[in-house]
Amino acid sequence: MSGVSKSQVSRLCAELDERVGAFLNRQIEGDWLYLWIDATYVKTREAGRIVSVAVIVAVGVNTEGQREVLGIKVGASEAEPFWTEFLRSLNRRGLRGVKLVISDSHEGIKAAAAKTLKATWQRCRVHFMRNVLAYANKTQRRMVSAAIGTVFVQETPQAARMQWRSVADQFREKLPKLSAMMDAAEHDVLAFMGFPRAHWPQIYSTNPLERLNAEIKRRTNVVGIFPNDASITRLVGAMMLEQNDEWSLNRRYMQLEGLQTLSDTVPTRLSAVAR
Repeated sequence: MSGVSKSQVSRLCAELDERVGAFLNRQIEGDWLYLWIDATYVKTREAGRIVSVAVIVAVGVNTEGQREVLGIKVGASEAEPFWTEFLRSLNRRGLRGVKLVISDSHEGIKAAAAKTLKATWQRCRVHFMRNVLAYANKTQRRMVSAAIGTVFVQETPQAARMQWRSVADQFREKLPKLSAMMDAAEHDVLAFMGFPRAHWPQIYSTNPLERLNAEIKRRTNVVGIFPNDASITRLVGAMMLEQNDEWSLNRRYMQLEGLQTLSDTVPTRLSAVAR
């Protein structure tokens, strides 16, 4: 930095660390009905080696239809203990009222969510489609995708389940592994249909987190290799704080229709961080 002394840089970093720390450790108030969780990977130095570490992000929507970044964590892997500790840290800060957790099919996430949150689990529909299409060859994938797509245009959960099973049976002879995967995934992929229809477009996948992860990836790629985990937390935490401020100025993310009927308590509004 031209014209900026080391002491000034140190002071600015300390101020940023304080703001990010306040944001990431703030008390979570009210009911957060929907929770999206996902991870991306960045590189850091550890004991003289370059390693990949997971950066996990949790975004929630409350009873007023507002969304916020509720927490981030940097760690060595996406193993179950890592996710469990992260979700427990959210609980300690006051997270409550979660009815649906949306993530990919990572077993660590699923197991940790089952341990720490009394909530339904939604397997991301987009990730599922990628997984299931791996059992079809290139010439079959468009046909398979179109067939499974007919499930999601059904008007009711009952009709969707019937269509799901019909599509699975359609492929049972020629693509038995694909059909078996559909059999195993039915409940988890269609879980979102047990919630208000107005919310379906936002809760069937982790898409609400995809843009955040893409921006994290873009900004961390500029850095390349981080000196330590604290520097990752500083950068990503500052990005999430900035994102939260932007969201607070926008109209509500989700329609109020059905939100308060899911809540166990009277809704309470939370400011993202003390200013």
